[in-house]
Amino acid sequence: MATETAAKPKGSMRVGVQKFGTFLSGMIMPNIGAFIAWGLITALFIEAGWLPVAELGGFGTDAEGNPNTGLVGPMITYLLPLLIAYTGGRMVYDVRGGVVGAIGTMGVIVGAGIPMFIGAMIMGPLGGWTMKKIDKIWDGKIKPGFEMLVNNFSAGIWGAALALIGFYGISPLVEAFSTAAGNVVQFLVNNGLLPLTSIFIEPAKVLFLNNAINHGVLTPLGVQQSLEDGKSILFLLEANPGPGLGILLAYMFFGRGIAKASAPGAAIIHFLGGIHEIYFPYVLMRPLLILAAIAGGMTGIATLAVTNSGLVAPAAPGSIIAVLAQTARDSYFGVILSVILAAAVSFLVASVILKTSKQKDDDGDEGGLAAATSRMESMKGKKSSVASNLTGGGNVAVMAGPIQNIVFACDAGMGSSAMGASVLRNKIKAAGYPDVKVTNASIANLRDDYDVVVTHQDLTERAKPATSSAVHVSVDNFMNSPRYEEIVDLVKESRSDRADAGAAAGTGAGSDAAAGSFGGAHAAGAHAAGNAAEEAAGGTSPDARGAGAHAAAASADGEESASDILVAESVVLSGSSTNRDAAIDEAGQLLLARDAVDEGYLRAMHEREESVSTYMGSFLAIPHGTNAAKGHIRKSAVSFVRYPEGIDWNGKEVKFVVGVAGVNNEHLHILSSIAKVFTDKGQVAQLEAATSTEEILEIFRKVNA
Repeated sequence: MATETAAKPKGSMRVGVQKFGTFLSGMIMPNIGAFIAWGLITALFIEAGWLPVAELGGFGTDAEGNPNTGLVGPMITYLLPLLIAYTGGRMVYDVRGGVVGAIGTMGVIVGAGIPMFIGAMIMGPLGGWTMKKIDKIWDGKIKPGFEMLVNNFSAGIWGAALALIGFYGISPLVEAFSTAAGNVVQFLVNNGLLPLTSIFIEPAKVLFLNNAINHGVLTPLGVQQSLEDGKSILFLLEANPGPGLGILLAYMFFGRGIAKASAPGAAIIHFLGGIHEIYFPYVLMRPLLILAAIAGGMTGIATLAVTNSGLVAPAAPGSIIAVLAQTARDSYFGVILSVILAAAVSFLVASVILKTSKQKDDDGDEGGLAAATSRMESMKGKKSSVASNLTGGGNVAVMAGPIQNIVFACDAGMGSSAMGASVLRNKIKAAGYPDVKVTNASIANLRDDYDVVVTHQDLTERAKPATSSAVHVSVDNFMNSPRYEEIVDLVKESRSDRADAGAAAGTGAGSDAAAGSFGGAHAAGAHAAGNAAEEAAGGTSPDARGAGAHAAAASADGEESASDILVAESVVLSGSSTNRDAAIDEAGQLLLARDAVDEGYLRAMHEREESVSTYMGSFLAIPHGTNAAKGHIRKSAVSFVRYPEGIDWNGKEVKFVVGVAGVNNEHLHILSSIAKVFTDKGQVAQLEAATSTEEILEIFRKVNA
């Protein structure tokens, strides 16, 4: 049964800090691989490393007496800040925002004498946000044919301006902040006060506020310290797995009920997997256990300080494996000892609390593990990808709140996923939940803020790493999968306490949407089609939203905005192909004949088919290019080829092949129409019986009437 929790007020300071921390984490975490690479190169090749190499470590001089540049310095000075800036800008305004943010960050990098991680985390999002605002000034006002000229020059000019702003304005401020923060840390170290930071860090972890501290302050300062000293204690202030391990061990020996039974598995996930959130519910069951976490954290930090130990780079996730991989050459004893002593002290304090406490851990009790897990997910703002293991949920979806956001993902994000999103959107609206947002995106553009992710069964494993907090649904076709009914049921369950009101409010809209979906000539059907295009466009890229909105407006006005995308010349009533590859060529040649694509796109259509089948169900396949082939599209176009006798498509019978090429998702409007047609057996029968091109075009026009 889905679990719904009350949302915190939007103005809550804690929620605001959580969101800020999540945003910072979103810039750092995708680039942790680069941090690890830099850490390994530093540990191996610097002068004090395991395998000193002057040319790689950046020490000594070459044969001509010039200082060796090496890899360590350039990576920390240029590569890592630029990756962070690009990621931050892309989070705000897709690739365009990432490019402008990276340009602006170069000004900060050159203007400062220290690694500019904080500067990158400022300039990246700032570049994306300002570019987005600038583009809105002339959105829809650029004459056809001048879009690329305006877009490229505006990004270049504003990027150059941001670089100057970063050099003269942001760089001195960030350098001053970094120096001040470094002085504070050094003061704490010199006076033996650094362990006191656990008083703030450990409660922050349980409240999901740690990202703001860890990725906003500790990681940037730690990297700077590591560059100077070859290691930093700051990387282990938050990532030490010892305190959490001690608490879970105490539950193994002195807990009760399901908490005791689940603690061993949680300990493995926490210590080896590095997923610290697994132990948060155990602390929430016994709030006094935060004292155990603080005591363990202080012990670990004190041990590191006494032994002068640290890591060369961030340990993410906070697994003992990651910690040891990033440990400095001279710090293994201190680091291992800090983990052991932190776990021991945390275990002792937690054991006393559990032994002396009269509160029970049974699930039926108010302080039970299930209730604590629910509270944890409420504070986190979304379901936990590992918390269901604690309460025996297994593979059952446990939602921390009502489902609001569903995404269909495919390789390119413009064909299969768009049609699947349109089909499910209509089903969910018909069920009385018109406020549930159903969009589509490419696998590469997925973010971890969706409630449900729907993918073709061959793509699910690729989507999971980027969306680990979501419920994943695999389908074998996007057109009429029986899994759609399961998703609708999941939406109902997640909104169980609103179901009656939602159904009452959505009855009329649901009926109209259903009528529009199955070919009824209603204005609501036109609105649904336009809305589908607009929402689908919004789910792919910021630039697509204008196209989606235009499609919606055209549909509402009764205009045939899709008339120049599917034309009579691109409709073939009886195709000549006898197999899948030939059918792809036939559909692609129609796109080529319209000068909508070049030859490279036809090759990409075959590459896409080899990767994941474009069979949709209902005798339909929609071959299209890969995400990388968008540069081969000159204008949006759709082709339609019918095979009355049917052809074999990877073991499936296909009678209709629709070739798709779309610029800025302009094709989504006609794809929405196609999806509506092929979810209605009567409409499919009409397509099979049609004797003229005009009948084919009219069938699609009626859906949007």
